[in-house]
Amino acid sequence: MTRTTEKVILTINDSVIHSRKDTMSGMPVFKGTRVVVKNLFDYLASGYSLDVFLDDFPSVSREQAVRALEMAKEALENYAYERIGESQQQSLS
Repeated sequence: MTRTTEKVILTINDSVIHSRKDTMSGMPVFKGTRVVVKNLFDYLASGYSLDVFLDDFPSVSREQAVRALEMAKEALENYAYERIGESQQQSLS
């Protein structure tokens, strides 16, 4: 990942997910699988552990799941920083 201003830009080599129209209707999936990334977040939101998710989806590696979570964290942090920057600019106007 590289950071440009306050936005995250994913490089193809860095990404553990991909999306293609002909795979799961274009929903983001873990590379090399047909497992929709949303499943990981649904599991965690329902109170299941990462280990349970990995047991239920053995084609997803721990490294892929952890990286997807890191990517989500970085995206949320960047979104928050962007909002802080916007509100600071508005208060200066």
